[in-house]
Amino acid sequence: MKKICLLIFLFIGIFSGYSQSSLSEKIKDMTAYPGYFPFYWEESSGKIWLKIDTWEEEFLYVNSLPAGVGSNDLGLDRGQLGNTRVVKFVKSGPKVLLIEPNQEYRAISDNADERKSVEEAFAQSVIWGFKAEATEGDAALVDMTSFLLRDAHGVVGRLSGRRQGSYKMDGSRSAVYLPRTKNFPKNTELESIITFTGSPKGAMVRSVVPSPDAITVRMHHSFVELPDDQYQPREWDPRSGYYFISYQDYATPIGEPLMKRFIARHRLEKKSPSAPKSEAKEPIIYYLDRGAPEPVKSALLEGARWWNEAFEAAGFIDAFQVKVLPEGADPLDVRYNVIQWVHRSTRGWSYGSSVRDPRTGEIIKGHVSLGSLRVRQDYLIAQGFAGLFEGDETVSQELVDMALARLRQLSAHEVGHTLGLVHNYSSSVNDRASVMDYPHPYIQKRGKSVDFSKAYDVGIGAWDKVAIQFGYTEFQANEKEGLDKIVADYLKDGLLFITDQDARPSGSAHPTAHLWDNGGSPSAELSRILKLRKQALKDFDEKKVPIGTAMAELEDVLVPIYFGHRYQTIATAKVIGGVQYNYAVRGDGQVPVEHIPSEQQVTALNTMLETLSPEVLAIPPHILKMIPPRPFGLRRGREHFKLRSGSVLDPLSAAESAADPTLSLLLHPHRANRLVSLSAQNTDLLSFQGVLDSLVSATWKIEVENPYHAEIQRTVDHLALAHIMKLATHEEASPQVKAICMMSLDKLWTWLSRNNSAENIPEYAHKSYGIQLIKSFLVNPEKMESIEILGMPDGSPIGHDPLFGCGVVGCSE
Repeated sequence: MKKICLLIFLFIGIFSGYSQSSLSEKIKDMTAYPGYFPFYWEESSGKIWLKIDTWEEEFLYVNSLPAGVGSNDLGLDRGQLGNTRVVKFVKSGPKVLLIEPNQEYRAISDNADERKSVEEAFAQSVIWGFKAEATEGDAALVDMTSFLLRDAHGVVGRLSGRRQGSYKMDGSRSAVYLPRTKNFPKNTELESIITFTGSPKGAMVRSVVPSPDAITVRMHHSFVELPDDQYQPREWDPRSGYYFISYQDYATPIGEPLMKRFIARHRLEKKSPSAPKSEAKEPIIYYLDRGAPEPVKSALLEGARWWNEAFEAAGFIDAFQVKVLPEGADPLDVRYNVIQWVHRSTRGWSYGSSVRDPRTGEIIKGHVSLGSLRVRQDYLIAQGFAGLFEGDETVSQELVDMALARLRQLSAHEVGHTLGLVHNYSSSVNDRASVMDYPHPYIQKRGKSVDFSKAYDVGIGAWDKVAIQFGYTEFQANEKEGLDKIVADYLKDGLLFITDQDARPSGSAHPTAHLWDNGGSPSAELSRILKLRKQALKDFDEKKVPIGTAMAELEDVLVPIYFGHRYQTIATAKVIGGVQYNYAVRGDGQVPVEHIPSEQQVTALNTMLETLSPEVLAIPPHILKMIPPRPFGLRRGREHFKLRSGSVLDPLSAAESAADPTLSLLLHPHRANRLVSLSAQNTDLLSFQGVLDSLVSATWKIEVENPYHAEIQRTVDHLALAHIMKLATHEEASPQVKAICMMSLDKLWTWLSRNNSAENIPEYAHKSYGIQLIKSFLVNPEKMESIEILGMPDGSPIGHDPLFGCGVVGCSE
């Protein structure tokens, strides 16, 4: 009898474990938030409960970071968007699964069995699993709290990857953040405070977090209704200048491409489709962060509004508008395209991100993040070239005006990304044809004064209008013919388009795809900048800073001038061993590939070698006498010269930092390999041997009388030797490149051995050391002496070079 009772109680217990209470009963004492997915706040437990009554219906799930860490290096910024996924809720008994279907592989077909065969061939992902705690009809109630209180943004991985310590989420210090938890008819917005605890190891966290062992951020989760099926995707073209979504369509007939690509763009339709110009049914409206101060706010509004001119050219009247974000509106609400003003502890990149429908490429929300400290760097650049603080003034309006001009361009640039556009790095040599380039300030000398009137272009460019026409023009007839005509017309007009993949690698070959450059001729512009820089260094004095400023802070102003030629040097390097090419398609009439004439390459080489000369690299003595070590309270930072001399400003260290990029570019293995290959195809072209001979002649074999300049020259000589040795053993260098390097080193060893005299002790020591290094290297290249070369001060456009990797996918300026 006891056993029977025990079994009965056990059965009742098991049954009760699977029983579900009434949904209405469960939520009766909770605060209701009606909307897209109704949810309820339970004050007593601090939980969010979600009501689900639509199953197998797809929607968008977007996670983001509304309150960040504040370090550019960590890359965890306020307003940063995370992943965008198409998901759906699926119920199985008491289980509720949040499933992400696989959008990469599809069958666009009316045949259900054909679609199912592809769906079952590739894995899906279950994002999260819930338990239905209460039901009512088809509706189920699930506890969302654990879903919200997790590291959805990958903060732990980012901290670990940046070597900032080992952290984990602390549930006791995390909670739902109710002020930003809201519901709307087409989107549900949920937010949480998340705290990560651990042992900090790096300076990045310590510099921005009050207690580095506890990092608290906020994470946001958006459930968004998918757009209707009235949007018409537009096929991507490699010449169009657009981002794209792609997938493989297994319903594609044999003989047609399996991969489908469609451009990313907003939905925009005319009220009067047949009219040449018409108002839009729903204009594209962007909203500016209320936290942006004046005069920054006005500059950002003005720059972003430039795009309306491009939409006018595409046939739309007042279809692109920019307003200030309404009071109380949430910047992460998908109903708002937003331009955010983001603060960090140090300067960093700005971004143009978007929430897209992964099925079609339709942009649902544009989200711009502008780093607030970038404008101060432009002010500093202007200060170095034109600052003149005669009296009690602390701010120069002329310098502010140049910085604001840059800010207008930056606003337009990042908004352009959120309209679907990629970078166009050839526009700077194409009469500044696009705001989607990275512009270097075009500063001119007018007699004794400096002219900033053309520092940055004003308004939208010719390429920008073409790109918007390609993406947004409504065609009444054949769309393909209309798009082909837009491309044919811009090619006829001489407009160029080359983007990141052909501009950012340091060994890239394209002669017009550059960041932070100006002018149609890279060599001519580099020569012009070197002259401007020389005059600026000659004129440099204490009036570059206001009265009352520590004299040591003159270094802050000196750095942008001293390294002012850096990016134009990169542009010039691409001419050497470069190849002119484009994104040609069959039948468009473009010449796909052309070799750059030898005369242009030699001119570029000679101009680059000028940047290694002591006359260019020497900091004038009057400046060295002007700048003392930094006083107490003003520590050296990442944007100052790297020094080998303790705290004293060291011109040899500065010369090393400035010369190294030139040598790295000239002797990049990809460039060296191309020089060997191209000169073999056409013996009239510049050869790699010719580059090495010219480099050795401009360094080790040059005679310098001035003792100060001679010591700078010796610094450059050793750098050149180190780079040749490095290339001789580089894993990416071809055997012939390595052979030529070894031969050149052997020839240099012979020349040094014959031309080394003890009459000049510093020079004798220098050459003797070079002889010893080369001899040891030729005997055993694998045991080459490692030389730690001083890097550039951090931060574009004076130091950190996006050509060598910005570390963030999709990073912008």
